Amino acid sequence: MTLRPLLLACALSATALAATAAAPYRSMQQILDASPASDWRTPDPANTLYMELDAGRVVIELAPGFAPQHVANIRTLAREGFWDGTSIYRVQDNFVAQFGDADADDAAKARSLGSAKRKLPAEFERDATGLAFDRLPDSDGWSPQVGFVDGFAAGRDPATDKAWLAHCYGVVGAGRNLDADSSIGAELYVVIGQSPRQLDRNITQVGRVIQGIELLSALPRGPEPMGFYAEAAQRTPIRAVHLASEIPEGERTRLQLLRTGTQTFNDVVEARRNRRDDFYKRPAGHIDLCNVPLPVRVAKD
Repeated sequence: MTLRPLLLACALSATALAATAAAPYRSMQQILDASPASDWRTPDPANTLYMELDAGRVVIELAPGFAPQHVANIRTLAREGFWDGTSIYRVQDNFVAQFGDADADDAAKARSLGSAKRKLPAEFERDATGLAFDRLPDSDGWSPQVGFVDGFAAGRDPATDKAWLAHCYGVVGAGRNLDADSSIGAELYVVIGQSPRQLDRNITQVGRVIQGIELLSALPRGPEPMGFYAEAAQRTPIRAVHLASEIPEGERTRLQLLRTGTQTFNDVVEARRNRRDDFYKRPAGHIDLCNVPLPVRVAKD
């Protein structure tokens, strides 16, 4: 980051701190309780995955704006039941839970990919021209600018006019081997540890978990070095992975997500950036991109 943007970020943060110090402090929940209905959105059922486990449902919002070809392939795989009866076969402590076909590398045992594509380009980043980017004023060690696009945490580089999704907790990525274009969305992972931002722009990210992350983060860890279970019995069975649009409306999980381009969201971020409740004695004056809360609620009738 050059000196001028850094000074601007500091000035914006200082201005926000002065403004909040003069105003009555409201907790994040108080801000959300007062939010207008228009500040909330319903995830598109065509871009929402339900992973059904014995322990419950994990809800994933897909990101076609950043990985359109991977998301299209994932939709095909879900419609054709590719993940039904597969498993979570890797859980690495402070890193990821990975799921799909544990025998994918064995041609004799691998599940059929059906009509899904066998080759896709890497989708690590996209053009930022015209992108609605809700920028944070806070500095970041991984990107010249950070913020949100369609509710997804993202980085942006004005020098190259590129934007990309950030590897935050709950992000869903497409596993690959050494070749950049070797992922197709059949083997997916979810970040369940400290945000591995070094993976930004190195792996195609396809979405994020919006409900049920605890069902993944609490799974028993596999052995070192990478968390792959040594025995098939240790894996967590996946009953099914469906698109929300493919199941009856009455069986869908009715969620709403706070829009990141709203004043409510700005107020929520500031309430977390500069905590002034009785417990906090010193406001931080800074918030990390991956520590910004992305509120989700059950839809009101």
